[in-house]
Amino acid sequence: MRTMKIGISCHHTYGGSGAIATELGKALAVKGHKVYFFSKEAPFRLGAFSRNIFYHEVEVMHYPLFDAPFYSLALASKIAEVAFYEKLDVVHAHYAIPHAFSAMLARQLLEDKCAESKCFKLVTTLHGTDITVVGADRGMQDVVRLAINKSDGVTAVSGYLKEETIKMFIPKKEITVIPNFVDTSVFFRSPKSEIRDQLGLRDEKIVIHISNFRPVKCIGDIIRIFYAISQNSNATLLLVGDGPERSEAEVLVRQFGIVDRVRFLGKLVDIVPLLSIADIMLMPSNAESFGLAALEAMACGVPVVATMAGGFPEFIVHGEHGYLLAPGDIEGMTEKALLLLSDYDHWLECSEACVQQAKRYETALLVEQYEAYYERLLADE
Repeated sequence: MRTMKIGISCHHTYGGSGAIATELGKALAVKGHKVYFFSKEAPFRLGAFSRNIFYHEVEVMHYPLFDAPFYSLALASKIAEVAFYEKLDVVHAHYAIPHAFSAMLARQLLEDKCAESKCFKLVTTLHGTDITVVGADRGMQDVVRLAINKSDGVTAVSGYLKEETIKMFIPKKEITVIPNFVDTSVFFRSPKSEIRDQLGLRDEKIVIHISNFRPVKCIGDIIRIFYAISQNSNATLLLVGDGPERSEAEVLVRQFGIVDRVRFLGKLVDIVPLLSIADIMLMPSNAESFGLAALEAMACGVPVVATMAGGFPEFIVHGEHGYLLAPGDIEGMTEKALLLLSDYDHWLECSEACVQQAKRYETALLVEQYEAYYERLLADE
């Protein structure tokens, strides 16, 4: 397989799409490809320097005549600049809006300059919010549809998201499902006693949730479920992340009188130490295009109590890797959580099954799929 020059446009902020885009780029760089990241700030999982990784900050001009900054335009300009000078083979946009749209505009900016040589192929990966939230806005539907149809290749992180995209947009492009992945050489259970000491924990059970605290994550339901758990089990809840729902969650914690049993830990990059001491993960989302946090928890042997929403059923088997219940079923999720916390043999069986399931989503296997996908598009020139 030839060495490629690959641009990756993604969100730098906390969340699954940025994590996957960054881990994909890092894995491609290890395999010898040159990878160029485009984002407003360095992606949160980019980490240490690599000789095959180049980060290009998108500087946004602010002008008092306009209410919004020119991020999409600045991104398009930066992609066009780097693509021209570095002769990129592929630009991989994670999210249709703004990233695929900006890459599409970048190709138009390069039309004259690329007259004597090929322009890059545009690959768009749909992660969920770009379809189910932005795409659901009537004023944005045509923009999202255009970004999809003008891409050379389109992938989705789950079968659920593919079907939702087809139903909402009837795209002209074939959508290929390449699921999210996890590096099991990094995500594995390795409990360290000092983590408990640092958090002031003793021998209680640990319930964990990791997200960007958006409304779709149902943070209030997590507090209500944990409150019910705490009435029947000696447990502590670790909440990792931050976002618009945090304030309401803090109010609920005070109202329920469980302040001393809940830890708001904020945004953390290294979550493996916390997952390694966790007993279960709660993910009561109303919608979830895939659920990367759940897969990473499973790799660390943490059974998941989640909803039957979106992509969860594609990699979580009810009763084998945890439990799947209807969104809003607080009583049912409480019951299943208490079952896992009280029956060690059952927990251990689920924990071991989770580790084995995560290995089916190993980074190396899925990165090979992306490499082959790029190759097929480049071969069509």
